[in-house]
Amino acid sequence: MNSFWDLLKITLPALAVFLCAFFLVKKFLDNEQKKRDAELKKSASQILTPIRLQAYERIIIFLERIHPTSLAMRVNKTGMSSDQLHGELIKTIKGEYEHNISQQIYISSTAWELVKTSKEETIKIINLSSTKVQGASKSTDLAQVIIQLSSSVDRLPSQIALEYVKKEAASMF
Repeated sequence: MNSFWDLLKITLPALAVFLCAFFLVKKFLDNEQKKRDAELKKSASQILTPIRLQAYERIIIFLERIHPTSLAMRVNKTGMSSDQLHGELIKTIKGEYEHNISQQIYISSTAWELVKTSKEETIKIINLSSTKVQGASKSTDLAQVIIQLSSSVDRLPSQIALEYVKKEAASMF
């Protein structure tokens, strides 16, 4: 029985020292891991922030470029028929969209949905305008109808998306 108490006298303090050392080392290692994680996040943020800002810039340029009025004025060439202009407008919108599709990684899903909706609604406006003009008529007739239809709408989808994207980009800073 005496040897049991002697063994207990040695084991309990050793166990207490081991547990204290274990928890101190564990706490130290956890703090070091948190510091490394914070440093990693900071360095990732320093790299990612300029890329995200560039993505917002590209999306804003896209939304400005697909505004029906500026699009009709930019794409319209002398000698085009309204059918040719209609095709070029749709092709331009889809090309611009495909060029910027990778930017969805860097902006919120809500902002990207607004961008997609803006693209689709702009195409609808152009298609609707095209139905109001004869296919063989001049491209300027279609451009005029697009401008009139765009000006009759309170807020175009591209304007709504533009405002949202600007607010989201401003919230980064």
